[in-house]
Amino acid sequence: MSDDDPITDFTRRTMTVEGVTKTVYVAGTGPAVVVLPEMPGISPDVLRLARWVRDAGFTVHVPSLFGTDGAFPTAEGGREVVRRACVSAEFRAFAGGGTSPVTVWLRGLARQAHAACGGPGVGAIGLCFTGNFALTMALEPAVIAPVVNHPSLPLDDPGGLELDAADARAVRDRLDRDGLTVLAYRFEGDRWCTGRRFAAYRALLGDAFDGRVLPDSAANPAPPPFFADLVGTAHSVVTAHLVDEAGHPTVRARDEILAFLTGRLHPR
Repeated sequence: MSDDDPITDFTRRTMTVEGVTKTVYVAGTGPAVVVLPEMPGISPDVLRLARWVRDAGFTVHVPSLFGTDGAFPTAEGGREVVRRACVSAEFRAFAGGGTSPVTVWLRGLARQAHAACGGPGVGAIGLCFTGNFALTMALEPAVIAPVVNHPSLPLDDPGGLELDAADARAVRDRLDRDGLTVLAYRFEGDRWCTGRRFAAYRALLGDAFDGRVLPDSAANPAPPPFFADLVGTAHSVVTAHLVDEAGHPTVRARDEILAFLTGRLHPR
């Protein structure tokens, strides 16, 4: 994928939560799943994942949080998006910052999506910079299927979690109370989402954290320039580093995510 994506098969909506309005791309039918963008934005690879979710029987919601919607991830453009996001009041990119304020808006989006789409609840898929947001969204009762992919925050603490202490306790208690599981993925040698970070999740969540690790050899060796030049490591399991071949480990990870969502949101 080397071209921009025009996003013509999604409906572009503006959605307001507590007075804050953002663009959200919506497609499909069935229970709602929020697919969060990864750095440097809603890329063609993120949209490919969103379409897979849509085609699995869900109403997918892709909120625009940073970057240019549909843009192919270049190194130069991506560097500027990262710089702006790291100083934005909506995000807490570094250790000691606690929970990113944008997650309050995302919880409101999940609440509205559930009211519109019905079903037992909402799924949330976080990716990279937004990886942990899917977990924090579980503070909203409607969210019952969180998927945390290669969470990279805080950027300066490989063993840290992008949560303040009160939210960490509240998330743990919610998962315990409602018997929820968090599905998570990373590559073994990922320097942005390390084994120390997964260990911190397990220490907080115990058996509710289902962290799965793929070998670096499974990563797409020719990702877009932002990932090749700036990320510089196997990182994006089901987007930029996915190899779209039947039976490939990254495709199996994608199918596991779809099965997880189906099991929670389309119960038999």
